[in-house]
Amino acid sequence: MTAGWLLLLLGQSGHPAVGGVPQAPPAASGVVVKPEAPTKLKVILLGTGVGPPVNLQQFGASTLVEAGSIRLLFDCGRGATTRLTQVGVPIGSISRLFLTHLHSDHVIQIPDLLLTGWAGGGRQIPLNVWGPEGTRDMMDHLQQAFAFDIHIRRDVDEKLSAMGIKVFSHDITQGVVFDEQGVKVTAFLVDHGPVKPAFGYRVDYGGHSVVLSGDTRVSETLIEFAKGVDVLVHEVVDPEVVRARAPASSAEAIIAHHTTPEKAGSVFARVKPRLAVYSHAANTESIIKQTRKTYTGPLLGPEDMLTIEIGEKIDVRHFRP
Repeated sequence: MTAGWLLLLLGQSGHPAVGGVPQAPPAASGVVVKPEAPTKLKVILLGTGVGPPVNLQQFGASTLVEAGSIRLLFDCGRGATTRLTQVGVPIGSISRLFLTHLHSDHVIQIPDLLLTGWAGGGRQIPLNVWGPEGTRDMMDHLQQAFAFDIHIRRDVDEKLSAMGIKVFSHDITQGVVFDEQGVKVTAFLVDHGPVKPAFGYRVDYGGHSVVLSGDTRVSETLIEFAKGVDVLVHEVVDPEVVRARAPASSAEAIIAHHTTPEKAGSVFARVKPRLAVYSHAANTESIIKQTRKTYTGPLLGPEDMLTIEIGEKIDVRHFRP
């Protein structure tokens, strides 16, 4: 994939385009009526790596979705707050976090998000966290672990906002878990082997949508919820990479809990998204090559800080420092 912007034009209006933007038909008076700017959904793949090992090129699993003025963070793996800063998003502006499951590589950066977003980022409102059963207990214990720091900064020294360090946690089930200002987030169960429950998420806003698979092997539920989606961000595992890096005693179990490239391609072929993107995956040519055995549509490999704007066209921007 070349650097810069990748423009995937839909041309749905059937009217001439100027600069890639479809124009409205002339009004009866002959005056061209300028159409309203389309409502866009922005997706930033903050971290696309596979945990728990440390990877300096691909940080831990985390994805930011921006819909209008609302920011939604999905998973909070290693380096999520660093990546937010790199892409120019204040940590303190994140007040809504959705967890796919409670594996450490998806949640390990939550303390930094919570504490730095408050003490160093100026967050004045509570952090809301949605996730599978156990989320509420985890967040309660996290606040207990940092009780001394919270007390000093809130009550003794800086006198920081008491609301900004509050956490409202929600143990969720399948269904709509968030619906505000035209932004709807739907959680659906996926199949991550013995890790139960594990969720994927669909975000709908302004007639556009993105689905995030979370960690899963092939999931019929995901395929059902992803129908009609603009962008599908899906995990993938390269068996060769796992067998080379993981102990022989655990390699096959790891592979069995995830989706191989050929099977992921079959999922894409059934869903038919406008764009398929990999995350939580090794960034190798082998993954793309294997996927092409079963899928020929638009596809991007895993890449940290990749930005995808979903509107009448899909714009993809590669991060450049």
